[in-house]
Parts: sequence; structure tokens; C-alpha cells
Amino acid sequence: MSRAGRATLPRRAAIGRLVLRRLAMAVPVLLVVACGVFLLGAASPFDPIHQYYGVEVFSAGEEQLEQTRDRLGIDDPVHVQFGQWVGGLVTGDLGTSRVYHQPVADVLAERLPWTLLLAGTGLVVAALLALVLGIVTAWRQGGWLDRTVTAIGQGMEGLPSFVLAFAAILVFSVLLGWLPVAGVTDGNAEAGAGQVAQHLVLPALVLGVSQSPWLVLHLRQSMLTSLADDHVIGARARGLPEPLVVTGHALPTALLPFLNVLGTRVPELVTGAVLVETVFSWPGVAAAMVDAGLAVDYPLLAVLALAATVAVLLGSLLADIATALADPRVRADG
Repeated sequence: MSRAGRATLPRRAAIGRLVLRRLAMAVPVLLVVACGVFLLGAASPFDPIHQYYGVEVFSAGEEQLEQTRDRLGIDDPVHVQFGQWVGGLVTGDLGTSRVYHQPVADVLAERLPWTLLLAGTGLVVAALLALVLGIVTAWRQGGWLDRTVTAIGQGMEGLPSFVLAFAAILVFSVLLGWLPVAGVTDGNAEAGAGQVAQHLVLPALVLGVSQSPWLVLHLRQSMLTSLADDHVIGARARGLPEPLVVTGHALPTALLPFLNVLGTRVPELVTGAVLVETVFSWPGVAAAMVDAGLAVDYPLLAVLALAATVAVLLGSLLADIATALADPRVRADG
């Protein structure tokens, strides 16, 4: 085995220990999150029975309502409901949603892929915008594009994603008529790839653009720092072409902190996806989360909260692994 191959073995082992340690830490975190959901649900002023029956609750008899309460365990103490839910979770049973009247696993199977599609596409859009604008503005520091992008980015940092969504609908759907407003298909049309792609453009762009200001400004600053490093100055002194100096010498160094920032933006991405889904009537988990909250639907609420927590933890872990793989100087077991 070569020296380089022998050197990578301890590195891989350190990354493996990092993954195992993060997985071990995730278990108590997920338990605390799930317990918090049940405690918050217990303090909710909403009566789950009203959401379960809808308008039919007014025509249902008291005996029927009481039987439903007993069957669903609505009046059981919160610790009893939590224990039953954890017990079912251990055996692979996510429970039954009170508001959708179907297994939680089926609700997730129907809605989670749509959320992953939107969030994944939005993340790609945000990353591409950050790479292009961050590199160009740092390369041409002080130019009109740099001043414009920096001003817009700083102004958009505090702009909620739903405001951007309404503005995009007004411009691209209402005034120009280029893109559909909501849903994943036109009316009762079949959800084919073309229909889905057409309806995905606007919400994905809104989500990506809403997440890009932090990424653009951070990568710009990292590029400015990297462009002043000795190895970049040396590359310019050797007469290398400027595009090669920027992309081949400055960019790799600037990407390391950018990867960490990209991982820390996952919580904002989850929140932004929920708001964008609501505005564009995207059939993801956003509507399910709202309905579950109104109905105090413990099984569905807890699973959705756990899914969001897993996304945050996974984003942080992937960012750390990517940084450790890209830079041998970074300790993978730190």
C-alpha cells in the first residue's frame, strides 16, 4: 500500500468515529424533541375531537364523542400517550394520524417526497447563486455588480420568504403569466414530469433566492480573504491566467468555510420550505404540520418534528464530513 493510502486510513477511521458519535448524540436529542412536542400539545387550547370530526362534530352525539375519545386516547395523561407512542416507535409503528385518519407512515410517504424535491431543488439553486455571485463579486470587488449584489443581499437578509413568494407570484404569474401559481399540476391533469417541473420552478426559485443572501455574502467575504493569501499572490506573480488563479487557487480555500455555512442553513431551509409550501399550495408536509398542530395530532406532530430535527442534524454532519474530506488540516475527531 502506498504512503498516501496508509495516510487515508486513520482519516477514514476518524470520520467514522465522528459519524458514530453524532449518531449517539442524536438519540437523546430526538427524545427531548419528541417529549417537547407532547408537552406543548398538552398545553394547546385546541380540542382534538373537533379537528377529528370537522363540521360533523356538531351533529355527533355525546356518547359517540366519548367513545371516540376513549378509542383515540385523547383524554389519557400526556405521559401515557408519550409512552405508548415511544413503544410503537420501537416496534416500527409510527401511529395513526387523528386528522388524516390514516397511518402516519402513509402520510409521510405521500407528502415527504414533495418536500424533499422542493427543499433539495431550492438548496441547489441557493448554492449555485452563491457560487456564481460570490466568486464574481469578490473577483470584481468595488464594481457595479459587487455593489448591487451586496446591497440587495444585505437588504434581503431580513425579508421573510413568504413576502418574496407573493412578489414572485404577482410578477411571474399574475402580470407576466409565465408560470403557474400553485399546486403540482394544472387542474386535474396527471402529475407528469413536465407538469411537476413547470410548477416547481417558481417555489424552488423563491426558496433558493430567499436562502442565498447569507451564502452569497459569506462566500464573497471568504473569497476576498482567500485572494489575499500568499499562495494566490504567488500564483499571480508566476503569471498564471486570472480565471485560473481565482477558480483554481482562491476558490478551493474559500469553499471550506462555505461548506460549514451551507450546513448551518438547513434549519432556515426547513422553515422556508414550510412557508413556501403554504403559499404555493405545494403538497408537502407543511399543510400536514399545520393540520396536526390544530388537531393536537401527537403521532403526526412528533414524527414531523423528528424529521425536521433529523434534517438539521444530518445537514450539520454532512457539512463537517465534507470539510474534513476537503481539508486534511481539519481534525475529523474534533
